[in-house]
Amino acid sequence: MLPDCLSSVNWADEIIILDNNSQDQTCSIAKQAGAKIFKTKKWLGFGKQRQMAQTYANGDYIFALDADERISYKLKQEIIEILHNPKFNTVYSCIRYNFFINKFMHYGGWYPDRKIRLYPKNFSFNSMNVHEKLNSKNAEIKKLKGKLIHIACPYLPTFQFKQLKYAETWAIEQFKKTTHCNIITIIIHTFSSFFKTWILKKSFLDGKYGWLLAIINAQYTFNKYSILWSLKRKNKNN
Repeated sequence: MLPDCLSSVNWADEIIILDNNSQDQTCSIAKQAGAKIFKTKKWLGFGKQRQMAQTYANGDYIFALDADERISYKLKQEIIEILHNPKFNTVYSCIRYNFFINKFMHYGGWYPDRKIRLYPKNFSFNSMNVHEKLNSKNAEIKKLKGKLIHIACPYLPTFQFKQLKYAETWAIEQFKKTTHCNIITIIIHTFSSFFKTWILKKSFLDGKYGWLLAIINAQYTFNKYSILWSLKRKNKNN
């Protein structure tokens, strides 16, 4: 994933990589691409990791990018134009072009899937452990036309494993806040997730891939609430 990601931003003034105990060739690949590499031993959650990475950046603007994402040519041109005419109370959202296995998804909440990724350095992400968002405060949000290509699920088992880790992270965070979760809660949220993806967000229009996505979303929701329920039961028994 990483070489294509870095290649899509080789025009940037500066590329910052924050590495968290990788055991593969991440650092050597990043070094060859001219990136500045920083390391952290303790995983603090996605939000705080983004905050820390941003502290190493010297530029006035940040574009937050994950290894499974690539900046399209049109998006690159828009970004360069913005950098020539900076507005420091404006943040920019872009369309994520999500690939699921080997298909670009049009429905199910996966398109246009706008994300705020380009912003002046005086803004930063929140501290959520997972599904973090930019604290845009009272900033004007402008929509860019260029696409951010996201290779969301190139291989189903890897994607499922990542989803399970996200579910566990969410459940642990909610365990500190939520006082109630039972089997009925799990059932309602699981079926609601499938219905929302399949019917309300029209993933059925993506055919068999849309059906798979609705099932996977329901499974992810089931994992979230069942892990939360198990944590509650364990705490009660102790």
